[in-house]
Amino acid sequence: MVNAVKVFKKTAPNGKVTAYLTRRDFVDHIDHTSPVDGVIVVDNDYLRGRRVYARVAVTFRHGREEDEVMGLSFSKELVLVNTQVAPNAGEEKQSDVQDRLIKKLGANAYAFSVALPQNAPCSVLLDNGDDYATQPLGVVYELRLYAADGAEEKPHKRNSVSFAVRKVQFAPVEPSARQPQTLVSKSFTLSPGTLSLEVNLDRDLYFHGENVESHLKIHNGSKKTVKSMKAQVVQHVEVTMNNSHFSRVISSLESREGCPITPGTNLNKTFSLTPLASSNQKRFGIALDGQVKDQDANLASSTMVAAGKNVNDALGIIVSYSLRVKLNCGAIGGELTADLPFKLMHPDPLASKPALRKMQSSDNLEFEEFKNIRRGMSVMED
Repeated sequence: MVNAVKVFKKTAPNGKVTAYLTRRDFVDHIDHTSPVDGVIVVDNDYLRGRRVYARVAVTFRHGREEDEVMGLSFSKELVLVNTQVAPNAGEEKQSDVQDRLIKKLGANAYAFSVALPQNAPCSVLLDNGDDYATQPLGVVYELRLYAADGAEEKPHKRNSVSFAVRKVQFAPVEPSARQPQTLVSKSFTLSPGTLSLEVNLDRDLYFHGENVESHLKIHNGSKKTVKSMKAQVVQHVEVTMNNSHFSRVISSLESREGCPITPGTNLNKTFSLTPLASSNQKRFGIALDGQVKDQDANLASSTMVAAGKNVNDALGIIVSYSLRVKLNCGAIGGELTADLPFKLMHPDPLASKPALRKMQSSDNLEFEEFKNIRRGMSVMED
């Protein structure tokens, strides 16, 4: 059986520099980040003593470009990596795919590998609520390979190759066995007794597209009557660039089944909610992991940090999720609200695959033009 290994190809406008990318995602494993690697092909006669550099820049945009007036700017670009990749001595450790590419492309091919700092933010885009914005909001990465006399020289479009890359996080291979639960109660002025609500989730981590089932236990020891119940999945977003916080309800369900819950009675209830990006299109502030126009874009995954570190110390855009349950006791009695945090992520695609075997000589290299790939798509999904 012949297997095809997909490689992404892009050529500079002048045709002198061609890059082959074996993967386009920096995968954050919490304790380390996997690099992006590939092969660069450039003619030595064209270089004439110049070098080829790899430059990774991250753009933070927290406001619309159309609103930038009177010198006001809502974006900031930071260069995280700028290193020479060709010519090199060939001492860098190469993958099987890079070895095959170098043998196929000849003496002018050089392997390269680019790694990000561990504290670099994850790629997150914010829905701007319309289709007219020219620049995406959020955290966007660009990998540019260019020929220049020095690393400080500004890249020119004619002799450079740019790739839209991402930094992503996947769910841990061994998720926590903890079952989140919370217990809240409320007392009423000039009324004896309390209303108690216990909320439980089956697990702490859910994958995108899965149902989030919550189990409610209600004990009404007060003199008030519960008229309705509501369950919501809430996405919390913290934009560290301008220190702003906001929340969006991305899935909601209201029920009167079992109501009214009269004084002295109990009720057990289960809610099932499915948070999806497709049901939150064109809503300003919804955090996504891909371009807004992509049909396969998902909600942004929860931000994870290493053990012992505070998630609030992360950079870029911090995303978290919680289940919110409300019991409505009428206009005078008010509401009893319970919030229960949980995580929403993608499974690690490599965890469900067998161990990577060594590339065989019979394996084919399948080249695909990078310009045909949308930003929201990932090589890891293939």
